[in-house]
Amino acid sequence: MPFLIAILIIVIIIVIPCVKVVPQAKTYVIERLGSYYTTWKNGLHFKIPFVDRVANQVSLKEIVKDFAPQPVITKDNVTMQIDTVVYFQITDAKLYTYGVEYPISAIENLTATTLRNIIGELELDQTLTSRDIINSKMRSILDEATDPWGIKVNRVEVKNILPPKDIQEAMEKQMRAERERREKILQAEGEKKSSVLIAEGEKESAILRAEAEKESKIKRAEGEAEAMLKIKTAEAEGIKLLKDAKADSSVLTLKSYETLSNMANGQATKIIVPSDLQGVATFGTAIKEVMNDKNNK
Repeated sequence: MPFLIAILIIVIIIVIPCVKVVPQAKTYVIERLGSYYTTWKNGLHFKIPFVDRVANQVSLKEIVKDFAPQPVITKDNVTMQIDTVVYFQITDAKLYTYGVEYPISAIENLTATTLRNIIGELELDQTLTSRDIINSKMRSILDEATDPWGIKVNRVEVKNILPPKDIQEAMEKQMRAERERREKILQAEGEKKSSVLIAEGEKESAILRAEAEKESKIKRAEGEAEAMLKIKTAEAEGIKLLKDAKADSSVLTLKSYETLSNMANGQATKIIVPSDLQGVATFGTAIKEVMNDKNNK
């Protein structure tokens, strides 16, 4: 009985470790007698004791690796430090296990050499302004090179580009000068627009003043013409009334005195009055003849 219990314990100790549960997003590479046998995906699996073994546990999640800055030389012989971030994913666990030794280190070295080759074809200004081109070329080259390793490179990003200190200072001065130039241009454009607006305002104001003065003169002229017309109309009506009333010499003489009185109210400083009434009557008769001639016309 104790012997059976001991055998049972030994069997349990041997069998339990052979039961494997593969979690989600992972695969197990299984070897049988030292050779590749199969790849376990997620789920419950059992391996033969002392025959099968788990050679590698591979994660199928996307992996992000931030590699240290690498010294590179541009086409115009400027040395700078550039670090990159590589996003990749294992698509074939067998190739990943048996395709290359230390695959992460291999990707890092491949990234560094590829980056040096690409930057060596670009000048400093192109390097600083062509990140998208650099990222695209590196992703294409790395993806093709790592395909035999069961790795797919999804994205490559240039994280930092650090030129030498003296070049950084020169770039800062250049940027400062460019900002000052743009500021002066904007200020000049603002002053120009302000001057144009002021000139347009003065022009419109002058036009409005001229139009207002024109309207005022027209209104005054119309008023004077209307007043003169009313005066002439009143005089004509007065003459007509005198004619219709058949005014005699005494009435005309009275009207002559009224005319003399009106003349005295004007700008004349001297008034000559006939010395005898006969002259006044004669003057009145002359006025009557003038009115008759005017009406006959």
